[in-house]
Amino acid sequence: MSALDTLPRAIVWDWDNTLADGWPAIMAGLNAAFSAFGLPQWTLEEVRANVRKSLRDSFPAIFGGEWTRARDIFYAEVRARHLVVLEPMPGAGALLAEAARHVPLAVVSNKQGPLLRAEAAQLGWTGHFRALVGAGDTVADKPSPEPIRLACAACGILPGPDVWYVGDNALDMEAARRAGCRGVLLGLAEQDGGLAAITRDGDYPDAEMMRSALLGLALAARLG
Repeated sequence: MSALDTLPRAIVWDWDNTLADGWPAIMAGLNAAFSAFGLPQWTLEEVRANVRKSLRDSFPAIFGGEWTRARDIFYAEVRARHLVVLEPMPGAGALLAEAARHVPLAVVSNKQGPLLRAEAAQLGWTGHFRALVGAGDTVADKPSPEPIRLACAACGILPGPDVWYVGDNALDMEAARRAGCRGVLLGLAEQDGGLAAITRDGDYPDAEMMRSALLGLALAARLG
């Protein structure tokens, strides 16, 4: 599947494994909760493969009626370490700088809103975004269309096919479809069965390829 050939009016981004790598903190939080409930620990590979939905959408199925206690254990561990272990994904900084030159940007993540915004500030990226929408910031979390609608409103536009939602997995592409936007896959979706398993509108294998493509699309738009 080829990349899209027209510069979008706005780009909304997923966060974890798309722009930022905070998986060690997520793993520590999950394993602290699992340990408290006598459940098996997850490896980093298992965390990457299984974490998709927001905590409020996933923890009740794992922890049942005590999911709020598990939530508190998880967040205590994550808050203690997430800014220490946080790293940008390769090429993400340059990609964002290029994209921000051409179109408004926002983030929609299933990471809790305050954690998301703290991480963006830690990386020095807050100024790139019109909005950083996390779990709990709207009535329902991704793949509900509500977070993308809020992000688009902050960009001054309505969701539509001229808006890209860029993410790394099938849930992100579902969120894009439900909001009426273009789903653009960044990376190879190894944890979701690879490219053949992902329905998408376009894809880029890495951040540098996307940065270069955006530069070309912007030049084409200026030349008419």
